[in-house]
Amino acid sequence: MTITGMLGQSGLLTLLGMCVVFSFIIILIICMTIMKAVIHALKLDKEEPAKTPVASAPAASAAGNDGAIIAAIAAAVHDKALNS
Repeated sequence: MTITGMLGQSGLLTLLGMCVVFSFIIILIICMTIMKAVIHALKLDKEEPAKTPVASAPAASAAGNDGAIIAAIAAAVHDKALNS
């Protein structure tokens, strides 16, 4: 088999592979569009508002530790700067 024959076959295989991939992508887009229309028609895309519990005690106690967290981060950055 000559080089031109091999190049011709590789080009044909490349085009075939690209056609398969693009065909799959087009089919995927069509299926997703159909699913979107079906879900919208059945009104399944409406979300109910979630009831969130009120967290008062844990949030208040975590806010008091901000100074300690900031001090720990500052100490770590300072230590890293000294060691490098």
